Formats: sequence, structure tokens, C-alpha cells
Amino acid sequence: MYGQTTITTPNSAASRMYRIEVEGMRQSSESDKQLYPIRQSGSVFFTVPYSRMNEQMRRINRMGGKIVNIEPLNTEPEPQPKSSEN
Repeated sequence: MYGQTTITTPNSAASRMYRIEVEGMRQSSESDKQLYPIRQSGSVFFTVPYSRMNEQMRRINRMGGKIVNIEPLNTEPEPQPKSSEN
């Protein structure tokens, strides 16, 4: 409803972001729908949440791109074990 807000805490899957590195993207009828031109040479980077990764990978495939690398962006540092000093 208008004017109402809900406070939610994102679960770990929703908050994970990934950077996809793609080579060989080409301008096509699918990419013409984008608001920006796509170069054929060099790497293109897409940043997507985990929930949209599959959809973005399919889009990249349709546009003729080759996924070179996928890396997580917001990895949380592993907790350090507490040292016991006696």
C-alpha cells in the first residue's frame, strides 16, 4: 500500500552480488533493445544479484558472448577464531 513500508532483512542469497566477465559480445537484434551499444572486442562486465544470474547468463548466450569469469563481489570475511590466552 502507498505510504507503508516494511522492514525486512535480506537473506544471504538475496544479498549476494556477482560480477560476470564476458568476451565476444556483438550487436544484435537482442542487444539493440539495450539503452547502450555493445562493443565486439574487449571484455564487458555485468554485476547481477544471485537471483538474476541465470537470466543474465541466458541473455549473454543469446547475444553471442562467452563467459570468461564469474566472481562474487560482496564476500563476507570468515570469522577469525578467538585465541584463548591464559
